[in-house]
Amino acid sequence: MPNDQTRRRVAREAARMMYSRRESDYTRAKKKAANRVYGGPFNPADLPSNREVRDEILAMAEMQYPDHDSMCRDIRLDRFQVYEMLLVPLEQVKENPKTRPEGDVLYHSLQVFELARQRLPYDEEFLLAALLHDVGKAIDPDDHIAAGLEALDGYITPRTEWLIEHHTEALGLLDGTLGVRSRRRLEANESFEELELLARCDRGGHERGLLVATIDEALAYLRNLAAMCGE
Repeated sequence: MPNDQTRRRVAREAARMMYSRRESDYTRAKKKAANRVYGGPFNPADLPSNREVRDEILAMAEMQYPDHDSMCRDIRLDRFQVYEMLLVPLEQVKENPKTRPEGDVLYHSLQVFELARQRLPYDEEFLLAALLHDVGKAIDPDDHIAAGLEALDGYITPRTEWLIEHHTEALGLLDGTLGVRSRRRLEANESFEELELLARCDRGGHERGLLVATIDEALAYLRNLAAMCGE
């Protein structure tokens, strides 16, 4: 079993690859980093977690931008870099062409963001949920909601977290398949209407050939919203 120092070396090397955009997938970056650090076979169970790599990426960002005016500005730079790092790998996650003809999860996410922006253009928390709702699919397709929320932990508000956490249940609302108790539980939340709207945007984000924003354009829009709110 590797010691903490070796584990961090792997995390740091993987972070360098992702920060420099030589690699966009956490798993591939960690495996390449482990090959370099160990110089031979390694136990996959000894690889650092995605969060450990993410923390190293953020440390690199802080070193590159040391002259922040305030703690708020520092946090803003950090969180938008996290969003980008989580979105980029989605282009490699392909959808089922029979049910989701749009192609990949990134294109779907950007479609959902565009639909959300048309409805609530100044609600940053809602727009973030629309853009980031499927980021976990590049981490753990079997439980993408839990994986996504773990990766976003500390970088989204409780409201955005709630919207992402319940977005698949909200699809059941549209289908009429969600149980009465579950519906009442969701209705008790003050963001229930936005959750329904998120589900409609999610359902509508499966088109082919639509013009959507790039990751950089979507994040620039959200940065501007954050600046308007005084962050």
